[in-house]
Amino acid sequence: MRLKFTKMQGCGNDYIYLNCMEEELANPEHLSIVLSDRHFGIGGDGIVMICKSNVADAKMRMFNIDGSEGKMCGNAIRCVGKYLYENKIVDKEELLIDTLSGIKHLKLFIKDHSVESVQVDMGRAEFTPSQIPVLLEGDRIINRETIIGNQPYRITCVSMGNPHCVVFMDDIKNIKLEELGPMFEHAPIFPERVNTEFIKVINENTLEMRVWERGSGETLACGTGACAAAVAAVENGFCKKGEDIKVKLLGGELIINYTDEVVFMTGKAQKVFEGVIDLVDGGINIAD
Repeated sequence: MRLKFTKMQGCGNDYIYLNCMEEELANPEHLSIVLSDRHFGIGGDGIVMICKSNVADAKMRMFNIDGSEGKMCGNAIRCVGKYLYENKIVDKEELLIDTLSGIKHLKLFIKDHSVESVQVDMGRAEFTPSQIPVLLEGDRIINRETIIGNQPYRITCVSMGNPHCVVFMDDIKNIKLEELGPMFEHAPIFPERVNTEFIKVINENTLEMRVWERGSGETLACGTGACAAAVAAVENGFCKKGEDIKVKLLGGELIINYTDEVVFMTGKAQKVFEGVIDLVDGGINIAD
């Protein structure tokens, strides 16, 4: 089977985008594992299938490096908007994308017929523990001291369509994230695993972040994670609600604005390259 693909990235969060508007691919879980391999495949944080939708302009399905399907990806959905517009599938500057975490509204910022950045209405932040989910008592988990891997950490838990645990630290550059990340991801209190953001507060409008994503490990960026970080910073008194908050990630910057009704995320979306692959038994061949 010959398959066209587009490699795209938002803040370094790179995915392999596949046009599935005519027909969805079989076994995308395995396909994501094979294509995402950076030595024997194309290389990426996973694959994104752009599919038909009966309720929106398109449907996004995202699969991680390990083959697990994600409910939402903030960086990927911006690139989906760019792909739809620049490939003339959708001819408008505001569109709706169907995801496993609901329908998201996108606003495209266009220059010279190219989408430079995208604002995404990420919906309302969810704090109810059962909806995140996190197995801790109380109405909300804000700055709660909790034992993770036999060590106490103060955590804030929020869902942005997928589960997040935010930890504020004075030094995030020197933490051993390859050891710490899996302890949070697989902690018993997170029945569906969790994405964990380690945050340094620079000032009331700027955060610095490293992220460990469930199913992918440390990535250069995470859009929903940046939203969760900004929400947690407001709820912990570090930033102000309703103001733009710059979140500095390893791969770039995102602007987050958190209100009682919605969280807005704005950032760039860029195409890296296009290509064609031949799917063969046991792997792929790069055709073009």
